[in-house]
Amino acid sequence: MPNKRSGGGLSPTQQAAKFLGVSVLAGAVMAGIAVPAFGALGLAAKGSVEGFDEIPANLKRPPLSQRTTILDNQGGQIATVYSRDRTVVDLKDISPYMQKAIVAIEDGRFYQHGAVDLKGVLRALNKNAQSGGVSEGASTLTQQYVKNVFVEEAGDDATKVAQATQQTLGRKIRELKFAIQVEEELGKKKILENYLNITFFGQQAYGVEAAAQRYFSKSAKDLEVQEAALLAGIVQSPSRYDPVNDEAEAVKRRNVVLQRMAEVHDISRAEAAAAKKTPLGLKVSKPNNGCITAVKDASFFCAYVRKVFQNDPVFGKTKKARAKVWNQGGLTIRTTLDPQAQKSVQTSLKDHVNQTDKVAAASTLVEPGSGKILAMGQSKPYGYGKNETEINYSVDQKMGGSNFGFPTGSTFKPFLAAAALEGGKQPTQVYPAPYQMPYPASVQACDGKTWRNSENAKVENEDESEVGPYPLKKAMALSVNTYFVQMLEDIGMCPVVKMTDKLGVVQGDGTKLPERPASMTLGSTGISPLTMASAYAAFANRGEYCTPIAIASISQQLGGEKKSLQVPKSACSRAMSENTADTVNTLLSGVVDSGTGREAGLTDRANAGKTGTTDFRKNAWFVGYTPNMSGAVWVGSATQKVKMVNITIGGQWHEKVFGGAVPGPIWKDAMSGALSGKESPGFNLVNIPDPKEDRDKGRGDGDNGDNDNDDGDGDKGNNRGNNNGGGDNGGNGQPDFPAPTISIPDDWTIGGNEGDNGGGNEGDNGGGNGNGGGGNWP
Repeated sequence: MPNKRSGGGLSPTQQAAKFLGVSVLAGAVMAGIAVPAFGALGLAAKGSVEGFDEIPANLKRPPLSQRTTILDNQGGQIATVYSRDRTVVDLKDISPYMQKAIVAIEDGRFYQHGAVDLKGVLRALNKNAQSGGVSEGASTLTQQYVKNVFVEEAGDDATKVAQATQQTLGRKIRELKFAIQVEEELGKKKILENYLNITFFGQQAYGVEAAAQRYFSKSAKDLEVQEAALLAGIVQSPSRYDPVNDEAEAVKRRNVVLQRMAEVHDISRAEAAAAKKTPLGLKVSKPNNGCITAVKDASFFCAYVRKVFQNDPVFGKTKKARAKVWNQGGLTIRTTLDPQAQKSVQTSLKDHVNQTDKVAAASTLVEPGSGKILAMGQSKPYGYGKNETEINYSVDQKMGGSNFGFPTGSTFKPFLAAAALEGGKQPTQVYPAPYQMPYPASVQACDGKTWRNSENAKVENEDESEVGPYPLKKAMALSVNTYFVQMLEDIGMCPVVKMTDKLGVVQGDGTKLPERPASMTLGSTGISPLTMASAYAAFANRGEYCTPIAIASISQQLGGEKKSLQVPKSACSRAMSENTADTVNTLLSGVVDSGTGREAGLTDRANAGKTGTTDFRKNAWFVGYTPNMSGAVWVGSATQKVKMVNITIGGQWHEKVFGGAVPGPIWKDAMSGALSGKESPGFNLVNIPDPKEDRDKGRGDGDNGDNDNDDGDGDKGNNRGNNNGGGDNGGNGQPDFPAPTISIPDDWTIGGNEGDNGGGNEGDNGGGNGNGGGGNWP
């Protein structure tokens, strides 16, 4: 059965009447006769217009939608995205064979007639009457161009597309008037150029440049005669003459075009005969559209950039306006992604966590002082298959992340410490910090209300030997839970809320942190890695917080014009004093030097950070920084259903996972590679004296001390010393006892305290009696 153009089911007589009406109209218009209405011609059917003069005088020709290119900060391509895969080119950059082929097969008299080809109309009328159907159309290349403009303007709106392509006399009349206007304004060469750039060639290729790349992996200017004939033949029916799926049909159609080119003397008959004998010679390139095709394992970052564009008012006041700009394309987006940092992050993730593991890992690096996102990756790649995901674990829900983020555990404690220091607490502050204690009976909240411990909830430290009193420096290094609960009781929750607000810390769903002791001390609230990395960057930046940004610049080229677009800027503001930030940097330097984050510490530059592990070991974190880079690593189950106990991750078995063991090494390797070859500035550290009783502990009578149990199992690292022998740190390992149970209300989550590397009690002149830190428990 022959393919019929949609004509609304009209009989051959009705079709003939339609063509006759069009020809009469065309002749009248071309003769300059005023035609007030079509009722007298019997053409006022549904879909027509009331009067020729009422049709708008100017055809709106929106710039053609094109592909958008996303680049890293060095100008390297990350991905191309588009609603229409199109690259607009000038006529001089289109093969002469292509120009001749499309004219020959679509409108052989293109250069002889005006907007309407009366001979073509009459020829089609006669041929269709003889066949009893519609076997030949009468639209000129100019009319086809106008119709394509209607389709382009309709975009992805199915209703508007249907209206733009429906076979009604009203549309034909509108098309005719605009065709006349276009002929007068543009001229033949420009119409041909526009047509070759706008028309659809199948296989997601719009315009001849995209088509040449799709089918032959070459530019349109390099098309040979047989290649040009193939592309020209596709236009009439891209699905029927698709050379990828039906080579035989495509060959027949190509040869028809070659024959037609010979008939109109564009090529000789000998050239046509030779070209017909050649194979199709396809060298198909697959459509390379969307963030799923991003290189450098940057699919999630690419998707984040797209979300920024869709959500930020700088690109349009409404979501619809922003979508229009994005779909129109023609954008060159230069991002903040650093290829060296991105490669390092992904290499580190793959080295430590397998794609098929029960848990996943995500890591994000940002630049302090600018807010630039330098790298963003995760262990489960972007995709729709098994062990793949579209969810970006590094960001908030509205930017394509998880619904709530992930509980952060003890990585939240530096925010509490910063709030206390900013409020006047001294870095030498000591609290009793018993092994176990109930939560305070009441804690003042920011809203004027008071939180009360009506359930008599309790909190414990990691190890029974972790019993105060402790100063802040030691409590931070060992991540002593009870110390920070007592600090919160002392200062109240409001200072912490104000501090986290200044640091941009919100839950993964975008809402403010709940005012509960468990959230304000032990990190029971879900937060994204990007949020954590950006907040810690404020410590590195001596107290100034900068909102994260992913886009450095955007240029747009449409309709032959190139312009720069405004992009979101990082907003930097002071979150704390320089002295407070310097003090926190000093405290967190101790964590990586001799505390729970020792396995993560960098050896070639100043660095600081904090470990975190949560209930039942469902989440493990390391968040750390140098003066010029901040990064967060999360490891866990996106569904929060996997307890990381007796588990294999990255091919390595772990009895218990804690912040310093898996996230810490990921962070260390990622940062080492990202910072390789870059400057190594230092922190402005402050002197935090040890309390007198701490200095006097462990004085011995021997000659020289030695550290036993450097790799202890968490029982007790016995640092023995005589006279001047001292042991700073005890055992480095995991506890050999089960995690105790905390009695808490049902609606609470209490993050645990880490003890990757046990810290012994320091002794100036005597042997310190140290306690080996254990792993973390809920």
